[in-house]
Amino acid sequence: MHRGRVVFGAMDEVVFGEGAAEALAAQMDRLQKSRALLMVSGTLRRETDAIAQIERALGGRCAAIFDSMPQHTPRQAVIAAAEQARAAEADLIVTIGGGSITDGAKAVQLCLANNIRDVAAMDKIRAVRGAPPPITAPHVRQISVPTTIAGGEFSANAGVTNTATKVKESFRHRLTIPHAVILDPAITLNTPEWLFLSTGIRAVDHCVEGICSREAHPYADAQALKGLAMLASGLPRVKADPQDLDARMDCQIGTWLSTGALTSGVPMGASHGIGYVLGSAHGVPHGYTSCVMLPSVMRWNKSVNSERQALVSEAMGQAGKEAADVLDRFIRDLGMPRSLREVRVTSEHFDEIARQAMSTPWVPRNPRKIAEPAELREILDLAA
Repeated sequence: MHRGRVVFGAMDEVVFGEGAAEALAAQMDRLQKSRALLMVSGTLRRETDAIAQIERALGGRCAAIFDSMPQHTPRQAVIAAAEQARAAEADLIVTIGGGSITDGAKAVQLCLANNIRDVAAMDKIRAVRGAPPPITAPHVRQISVPTTIAGGEFSANAGVTNTATKVKESFRHRLTIPHAVILDPAITLNTPEWLFLSTGIRAVDHCVEGICSREAHPYADAQALKGLAMLASGLPRVKADPQDLDARMDCQIGTWLSTGALTSGVPMGASHGIGYVLGSAHGVPHGYTSCVMLPSVMRWNKSVNSERQALVSEAMGQAGKEAADVLDRFIRDLGMPRSLREVRVTSEHFDEIARQAMSTPWVPRNPRKIAEPAELREILDLAA
């Protein structure tokens, strides 16, 4: 008998297929907000007119712009953005960019609500062993316009890197999830191909680890299987024709669906757990971590979940084939890296990566039990 609990988040709306500038103005009207801090991609602001268009659409309601969030969301940048939000007297945060910016805004919400003004003080609000401490709820919330497709905008969790320890830490509250997400495929035309496609594999990873979890349930399966099918179709079409907005929209909606398992209580596994360490300790881009780890994790797990893995192959249009092989070929055909060597992580680091990954939230909930770092080392050796 299935057992579980699905907790619905505090997101109001998802708007898809509309232009970001017009949709943002309409959302500010709906929420009756008048002073937005825009947290945006610096590259997008400098090299395109996408941010300028949004500034014009918001007019005087654009109170300030922060465009200096590095990859992996370091604590220092979160504090800088929070100080700018305070100075601007922002009543809303609008993110336009990738997952690092989206996560940064979630952490800024908590810093504003809990009067956190320096890097060390962020210890007071970070989650420990997956559980957030008692904290004041955010009162300045966010709207997100993603330009990549990893899916973090559909979660209340933020991953923030402590640069002193090189550990990615969790910050969360049920209200840090955005008020609304705006999926505009046109704004992703400015995203570099490698970034769009690799974050798409991150979304594939959400689907696959959700489907293959020993805690999977029908509500999550329905979303993850449909999301995987849309991503399996859409990503190659974007690769073949970067101007195909229908394909990009399918990828965005597939990404939205990919988060259904996680947000309905189904945990991720070792691919996500190892990925946390590869990103924070070795600077591997978010999407690339899934490209290099997911097929190897599937091979290592197959002895305990082969029936669930068969659902992955079927959703990707390759029924009857080994899921790890299907994913391997799919990632290679998109031109993404498929080994740790290709992302400059070599075997002398494997023992330390395995040790750190044991303390992430997801390794203990991997479908095949991982009792010690030596077992994670086996997966890393497969991905070498």
